[in-house]
Amino acid sequence: MNDAEHRSQVALVTWAAYASGADPRLKMLHAIPNGGQRSKAVAGKLRAEGVKAGCPDLHLPIPVAPYAGLWIEMKAGKNTTTPEQDYWLETLAEYGHACVVCYGWEPARDAILRYLRGEWASSVVEVMR
Repeated sequence: MNDAEHRSQVALVTWAAYASGADPRLKMLHAIPNGGQRSKAVAGKLRAEGVKAGCPDLHLPIPVAPYAGLWIEMKAGKNTTTPEQDYWLETLAEYGHACVVCYGWEPARDAILRYLRGEWASSVVEVMR
Protein backbone atom coordinates (compact mmCIF):
# COMPACT_ATOMS: atom_id res chain seq x y z
CA MET A 1 0.00 0.00 0.00
CA ASN A 2 1.46 3.33 -0.97
CA ASP A 3 1.51 6.33 1.37
CA ALA A 4 -1.55 8.06 -0.17
CA GLU A 5 -3.59 4.85 0.15
CA HIS A 6 -2.38 4.49 3.74
CA ARG A 7 -3.45 8.04 4.62
CA SER A 8 -6.87 7.52 3.00
CA GLN A 9 -7.41 4.27 4.86
CA VAL A 10 -6.38 5.84 8.17
CA ALA A 11 -8.79 8.73 7.54
CA LEU A 12 -11.59 6.28 6.74
CA VAL A 13 -11.15 4.14 9.86
CA THR A 14 -10.81 7.32 11.96
CA TRP A 15 -14.12 8.58 10.53
CA ALA A 16 -15.73 5.17 11.16
CA ALA A 17 -14.58 5.20 14.79
CA TYR A 18 -16.15 8.63 15.37
CA ALA A 19 -19.31 7.83 13.38
CA SER A 20 -19.82 4.53 15.22
CA GLY A 21 -21.47 6.47 18.04
CA ALA A 22 -24.36 7.18 15.67
CA ASP A 23 -24.18 3.80 13.90
CA PRO A 24 -22.58 1.02 15.98
CA ARG A 25 -22.33 -1.23 12.90
CA LEU A 26 -19.29 0.85 11.90
CA LYS A 27 -17.35 -0.65 14.83
CA MET A 28 -17.10 -3.83 12.74
CA LEU A 29 -15.08 -2.19 9.93
CA HIS A 30 -11.64 -3.76 9.95
CA ALA A 31 -8.49 -3.95 7.85
CA ILE A 32 -6.99 -7.04 6.24
CA PRO A 33 -3.18 -7.01 6.69
CA ASN A 34 -2.31 -8.24 3.21
CA GLY A 35 -0.12 -5.49 1.80
CA GLY A 36 3.07 -3.67 2.54
CA GLN A 37 6.76 -4.42 2.65
CA ARG A 38 7.77 -7.25 4.97
CA SER A 39 10.78 -9.38 5.61
CA LYS A 40 10.72 -12.87 4.08
CA ALA A 41 10.31 -14.36 7.55
CA VAL A 42 7.29 -12.20 8.40
CA ALA A 43 5.75 -12.77 4.96
CA GLY A 44 6.16 -16.53 5.43
CA LYS A 45 4.49 -16.41 8.85
CA LEU A 46 1.58 -14.38 7.49
CA ARG A 47 1.09 -16.78 4.57
CA ALA A 48 1.14 -19.68 7.02
CA GLU A 49 -1.56 -17.89 9.05
CA GLY A 50 -3.75 -17.57 5.95
CA VAL A 51 -3.02 -14.10 4.57
CA LYS A 52 -3.83 -14.19 0.85
CA ALA A 53 -2.55 -11.88 -1.90
CA GLY A 54 -5.29 -9.76 -3.41
CA CYS A 55 -7.74 -9.86 -0.51
CA PRO A 56 -9.41 -6.43 -0.29
CA ASP A 57 -8.08 -3.90 2.21
CA LEU A 58 -11.19 -3.47 4.35
CA HIS A 59 -14.22 -5.52 5.32
CA LEU A 60 -17.52 -4.54 6.91
CA PRO A 61 -19.04 -7.91 7.89
CA ILE A 62 -22.55 -6.57 8.34
CA PRO A 63 -25.20 -8.17 6.13
CA VAL A 64 -27.58 -5.70 4.49
CA ALA A 65 -30.02 -7.58 2.29
CA PRO A 66 -29.31 -8.96 -0.19
CA TYR A 67 -25.56 -8.65 0.54
CA ALA A 68 -23.45 -10.65 2.98
CA GLY A 69 -21.06 -7.78 3.70
CA LEU A 70 -19.05 -4.96 2.11
CA TRP A 71 -15.46 -5.27 0.87
CA ILE A 72 -13.38 -2.19 0.03
CA GLU A 73 -10.14 -1.98 -1.95
CA MET A 74 -8.41 1.37 -1.41
CA LYS A 75 -6.51 3.00 -4.27
CA ALA A 76 -4.86 6.37 -4.88
CA GLY A 77 -3.74 8.32 -7.90
CA LYS A 78 -3.40 6.26 -11.06
CA ASN A 79 -3.08 2.94 -9.21
CA THR A 80 -5.32 0.16 -10.45
CA THR A 81 -6.21 -3.24 -9.09
CA THR A 82 -3.95 -6.22 -9.63
CA PRO A 83 -5.17 -9.45 -11.24
CA GLU A 84 -5.25 -11.03 -7.75
CA GLN A 85 -7.36 -8.17 -6.41
CA ASP A 86 -9.71 -8.42 -9.40
CA TYR A 87 -10.13 -12.15 -8.72
CA TRP A 88 -10.99 -11.57 -5.07
CA LEU A 89 -13.41 -8.73 -5.73
CA GLU A 90 -15.18 -10.49 -8.61
CA THR A 91 -15.44 -13.77 -6.69
CA LEU A 92 -16.75 -12.06 -3.56
CA ALA A 93 -19.34 -10.23 -5.67
CA GLU A 94 -20.39 -13.55 -7.25
CA TYR A 95 -20.96 -14.96 -3.76
CA GLY A 96 -23.24 -12.15 -2.67
CA HIS A 97 -20.93 -9.52 -1.23
CA ALA A 98 -20.94 -5.83 -2.14
CA CYS A 99 -17.50 -4.85 -3.46
CA VAL A 100 -16.01 -1.49 -4.30
CA VAL A 101 -12.67 0.05 -5.30
CA CYS A 102 -12.39 3.50 -3.72
CA TYR A 103 -10.02 6.31 -4.66
CA GLY A 104 -9.85 8.24 -1.41
CA TRP A 105 -11.48 8.07 1.98
CA GLU A 106 -14.53 10.17 1.07
CA PRO A 107 -15.67 7.81 -1.71
CA ALA A 108 -15.11 4.90 0.70
CA ARG A 109 -17.19 6.65 3.37
CA ASP A 110 -19.92 7.31 0.80
CA ALA A 111 -19.85 3.65 -0.25
CA ILE A 112 -20.21 2.51 3.36
CA LEU A 113 -23.09 4.88 4.06
CA ARG A 114 -24.87 3.88 0.85
CA TYR A 115 -24.39 0.21 1.70
CA LEU A 116 -25.64 0.60 5.28
CA ARG A 117 -28.74 2.50 4.07
CA GLY A 118 -29.58 -0.49 1.87
CA GLU A 119 -29.02 1.50 -1.31
CA TRP A 120 -26.35 -0.75 -2.82
CA ALA A 121 -27.79 -2.12 -6.06
CA SER A 122 -24.85 -3.61 -7.90
CA SER A 123 -23.81 -7.20 -8.36
CA VAL A 124 -20.55 -6.10 -9.98
CA VAL A 125 -17.48 -4.45 -8.50
CA GLU A 126 -18.00 -0.70 -8.43
CA VAL A 127 -15.32 1.96 -8.69
CA MET A 128 -15.86 5.20 -6.76
CA ARG A 129 -13.73 8.31 -7.13
